[in-house]
Amino acid sequence: MSRITKFAVLGAMAAGLLSSAAATAQESFDLDALIEAARAEAPITVYAVTGKIVETAEAFTAKYGVQAEGRKVNEADQVELLIRESQANNILGDVSVAADVAAIAAQLAPYGIIENWVPDDIAPNIAPEWHDPLVLVNDPLVFTYNTQVFDTCPVTNIWQLTEPEYARKFAMIDPLVKPNYADWFNQMEMHHDEAMAAAYESHFGVALETEERSATAEWVKGFAQNQPLLGDSNSVAEAIGAPGQADPFFGLISVAKYRDNITSDFKLGLCTGMEPFIGWLYPGPGVIAAGTDSPNAARLFIHYLLTEEGLAPQLIDGKISTNSEVQLPDDEPSGIAEHFDDLMAFSMATAEQDFDARQDWQDFWRVHYSR
Repeated sequence: MSRITKFAVLGAMAAGLLSSAAATAQESFDLDALIEAARAEAPITVYAVTGKIVETAEAFTAKYGVQAEGRKVNEADQVELLIRESQANNILGDVSVAADVAAIAAQLAPYGIIENWVPDDIAPNIAPEWHDPLVLVNDPLVFTYNTQVFDTCPVTNIWQLTEPEYARKFAMIDPLVKPNYADWFNQMEMHHDEAMAAAYESHFGVALETEERSATAEWVKGFAQNQPLLGDSNSVAEAIGAPGQADPFFGLISVAKYRDNITSDFKLGLCTGMEPFIGWLYPGPGVIAAGTDSPNAARLFIHYLLTEEGLAPQLIDGKISTNSEVQLPDDEPSGIAEHFDDLMAFSMATAEQDFDARQDWQDFWRVHYSR
């Protein structure tokens, strides 16, 4: 038997074993037993970055008869609460949804503050890279323009944002306030630096020459020196998409803000076709507090959030479920479903490195933004 044939046979055997194991796990998973066990436990509290967690928890309680309360808590505060509650041996938040990814990897998981659980019946539908920690959704943050002023996106290449035309004309959330933007810089450098260099050459017609350590660092420097308008998600979306503007900002926002096109007649449009990507996907993990008095209720809530019913309030905002069986609704306002492949995905494998590099990127941003 040739080496290639041998590897093919071994690969097929491994695939068969994995398939058999997945089938066995699905068969052994007993949702009814989990529900029964959850009903015997104390009520749970769920921390999440979206206010929609309140209605999700209410719907969960109505469906299963298991008491759950949802609380909107930002990414950093979730991590802080989980750490303090663990240290005090007083668990108040049983489930954490979409907390700070890098902090989970660096500050929570290594110290046993959280537990990871992937439901056996849904696990085969979730790509392996989203299993540990379990990622429930990916949130697309996209380059956006005002469709009332421009017929098509005025920016076709990310390097345009370093040129004088876009000085003080780009709107985004402050990387010093929202550290996942600093993590974005680190992910670009670690995993997409060649694409950034290729985009430079595509735009300027010459290969990049820089004294910085990477193409990404050169881009971040020029981008920061153009001094983008920094604000919260509401002010950024308004600067870009509010109707009636003669000279609107270009910017970067979550596709969740595209609902303002419906509720406030905003004119937000996706910049499809930008090089090297039209935005990035930020993972939203779902983890369980170690030491919770209600581990089965917490697991049942995680299971619920991996279903179309449980995730419905977030799907309409363009959050992309890691469960491949769950699709975005047809009336999702941004149209991001047609452009998944053009988004930069985060690598969970290097989330801890993102945390370690976060302060350096924030300092780098601060130095060049102030010049």
